Amino acid sequence: MAYVDLSRRDINVLEKIKDPEFDPSLLVQVDPSLPKDPHISDPNDYQKVAQQERDIIMSIQKLEMQQAQHKSSGATNTDIAGGYRDCVSKLGQLIQHHPQYASARNNRAQALRRLYGDLILVAGAPASSQALVQEVDDTERLETGKTMLCDLDHAISLLTPKVAYSRLSPQAARALSNAHTQRAALYLMTSKLLESKSASVHADRPEAGWSKLEFEEHASRDFAMGGRYGNEIAKGLAVSTNPTAKLCGQMVREAMKKEYGPGLA
Repeated sequence: MAYVDLSRRDINVLEKIKDPEFDPSLLVQVDPSLPKDPHISDPNDYQKVAQQERDIIMSIQKLEMQQAQHKSSGATNTDIAGGYRDCVSKLGQLIQHHPQYASARNNRAQALRRLYGDLILVAGAPASSQALVQEVDDTERLETGKTMLCDLDHAISLLTPKVAYSRLSPQAARALSNAHTQRAALYLMTSKLLESKSASVHADRPEAGWSKLEFEEHASRDFAMGGRYGNEIAKGLAVSTNPTAKLCGQMVREAMKKEYGPGLA
C-alpha cells in the first residue's frame, strides 16, 4: 500500500469531488459559546421555547413506544396516527408563535414523514410499511408534501450562515444538518420511483417541474450539505447518489493511480 502526502489544494479538490458545492471559505466552525438558536438570543426565552418542543417530542416518543407494544396493548396504527396528528398540530402552534424557531419546523417535517412516509411526493406510490397513514387522497398528498418541503426550506434558510467563516452553535449545526438530510431523503426516494411514476408536488413548489435526474442531483447536494454540518452518513451518501460525482471520482482515481502508482487505491 503506497501512502502519498497530499497538499491542502489536493485535499480541497478531492472534497470538491465528494461535495460539488464544497468551498473552503464556507466551512462552519461549531462554537458552544454561541446562543443555541441564532434567532433567540435570550437564554431564558430559548429555554421556554425548547421546553415546549421537548414536551411534544416526549409525546411522540411515547407514541413510538406504544407502536412497538401495540400487539399486546391492542393499539392500532389509526390510534397512533391520531396521536401524531395531535403532535403535528402542537408543533404548528409552536411555529405560529415562534416562526423563526427552526428546530420546530425540522421536527414537524420529521413527524409528517413518520405519518406519510418518504414517498409523499410521488403520485400513486405504493404504501410504505413505515408510514402510519396508508391511504392518502391527492389533495392531502399535495398539501402535506408542500408543508414538509416548506418547513425544511425555512429551517435551512433560518440557520444557514450568510457570510464566510461563520460559526454556529452545536444545536444550530445539528438542526441544519438534519434539515438538509431530511430533504435529501425525500428527494432521493422520489427519484427512485420516477422511472415508472410521476411526481405529485404542489404547483407552488419548484420541485413540481423536476425530472428524475434533478431530484437525484438535489438529493446529492442536500446530503453533501448535511455532511458538511456534521452528518457523516449524509456525507457518504452525497457521492453515491450523484451520478456526475461518481463518474468524476472514477476519473480522478484513475488519474491518481497513473500519477502515484496502483498502490494508491
